[in-house]
Amino acid sequence: MTSVLLDPGAVPLATWRDIYRGGAAVALDPASYGAIDRSARAVSAILAKGEPVYGINTGFGKLASVRIAAADLERLQRNIVLSHAAGVGSPMPVPVVRLMLALKLASLAQGASGVRREPTTCCPSSRRKVRSAPRAISRHSRT
Repeated sequence: MTSVLLDPGAVPLATWRDIYRGGAAVALDPASYGAIDRSARAVSAILAKGEPVYGINTGFGKLASVRIAAADLERLQRNIVLSHAAGVGSPMPVPVVRLMLALKLASLAQGASGVRREPTTCCPSSRRKVRSAPRAISRHSRT
């Protein structure tokens, strides 16, 4: 079993191939947490100003002009994730799911999404062998 350390934005194709083919254990380069933390602080600073910002403290699409109360922001973010976590059809093959999870982890770790560290440390691919990734992604999904 190989182990790979993801350096977001600088992962060679051979590493992605190892994750896909062999279920390599995946971890983030600890240096990536600085970018994640800076991005999360930027979102916190935006929220502290109290100004409406699309998708952070407003609705989406036709509801973009609807301001979401601070007490409801956590629920809004959870509902966004849940609304995109549905799919139909047969499950994706396990190697594809492993690769998708590792790619999402590397993407979030680039520090451009505004997420906190938690999503990058709770994902199965961030702390154990991605070989055991669940077949939880349908072929036709919104994720």
